[in-house]
Amino acid sequence: MSKLELLPINIAGEWRLGAGDESHSLYPATGEVVGRLRAPSLADVDEAIRKADQAFRHSGWAQKKPHERAAVLQRVAQLIRERAEPLAQLQRLDNGKPISETRALVASAAGTFQFFAAACETMEETLTPPRGDCMTMSVYEPMGVVAAITPWNSPIASEAQKMAPALAAGNAVVVKPAEATPLLALELARICEQAGVPKGIISVLPGRGSVIGDAITQHPLVKRVSFTGGTSTGKHIARIAADKMMPVSLELGGKSATMVLEDADLDHAVNGVLYGIFSSSGESCIAGSRLFVARKLYGDFMERLTAKAAALRVGDPADERTQMGPLISAKHRESIESYVQLGLSEGGQLRTGGQRPEGALYEHGYYYRPTILEGLKNQDQICQQEIFGPVLVAMPFDDEAALLEQANDSVYALAAGIWTRDYKAAWRIGRAVQAGTVWINTYKQFSISTPFGGWRDSGLGREKGRLGIQQYMEQKSLYWGLNEAPLAWAN
Repeated sequence: MSKLELLPINIAGEWRLGAGDESHSLYPATGEVVGRLRAPSLADVDEAIRKADQAFRHSGWAQKKPHERAAVLQRVAQLIRERAEPLAQLQRLDNGKPISETRALVASAAGTFQFFAAACETMEETLTPPRGDCMTMSVYEPMGVVAAITPWNSPIASEAQKMAPALAAGNAVVVKPAEATPLLALELARICEQAGVPKGIISVLPGRGSVIGDAITQHPLVKRVSFTGGTSTGKHIARIAADKMMPVSLELGGKSATMVLEDADLDHAVNGVLYGIFSSSGESCIAGSRLFVARKLYGDFMERLTAKAAALRVGDPADERTQMGPLISAKHRESIESYVQLGLSEGGQLRTGGQRPEGALYEHGYYYRPTILEGLKNQDQICQQEIFGPVLVAMPFDDEAALLEQANDSVYALAAGIWTRDYKAAWRIGRAVQAGTVWINTYKQFSISTPFGGWRDSGLGREKGRLGIQQYMEQKSLYWGLNEAPLAWAN
């Protein structure tokens, strides 16, 4: 692909230029243009959704037996694996993640399609206990056209987590990738078509969320929206969905607490805390951005943590040794810098970072050093607002009650981490902390087989897991009359 080529988008299986504004995918390490395309117009969006509805009704996809759809999804997984390296390199260019991370995300996408192929093929419907002269059944059916609105921080994995269960359920899927990172969704749509997904069942409509995302969400033929992104946008989608009486899945922001108890294995805890906040350059909804350390350990722990944070390799995403690549954009870096200044104005002190790295390598990219602040209270704004970058706020705690009070004092409730050798304390705190996911003596590990989502301002609903396919289906009850005599009421 020439980096100056104007790319077609997928409008209900038709690969053509959109009729909307031109947008660019920029390589965050250099600021260079790596992809150009035209977004769809509102007429293109309407056409894509209407044709998707026709494909859902007439292509035969929804009517295929589960094992037949599963075979197609298995082929998608196989094609992703066959093209793993080009896909990983494309994602590196699209959003600047280190190549080691993009390879893992591509592998995750393949595994997601494989998992939901199995879930599709083995999903059982229910013969329910009768309560009268009827045989009663509960069955699941596809919804129709569903929408997947995905973020820029891990495109191919996020798109797979929405597309695979939606397709497995028999739906047509309209994908709205983030405006900044459209390239992987387009490639995934091509792979799905080559694997045997019928024409029209998939559309990819890049563009601004406030224009294209709103048009998709508001369209009367869209029966469900699955969104991953910012909390304010998620609440906006929820309001539209409420007017339509439409179900949604919303995976939103986080301000996750990581808790290091007195008896923690320090080698494991230090490495785990670093990985939890600074991998992906902190651009992760589940980043462990609030650190609580037992006061007795605080000094020693922070010395070790600070030294290792300062030594992290920030650099070229193409370098196999790089641990932190650039941030997604210059504007996002400026936002992170403003948060660090906010923390300093609130009385925080820098232990490390708080600046852009210097040198020719960093001159044109959107780099920022791993940053640790301390001397703050959990009530301070920087401890309450999601930064979405490589900024950690560290605080000591005195006892378990105080720890839990602070950890749960947030509008967010997406994830948490606990570091301790005491399994009873891990169980007790793990059940008491308010979060959709709790990691114990590890962090930021995922399994497609395990449901994921948040509470409160961190979202609604769950993705992943064997039952994740049912999020994209309607449940129906069937009653089979077995009575020998006519219903007596009419006699």
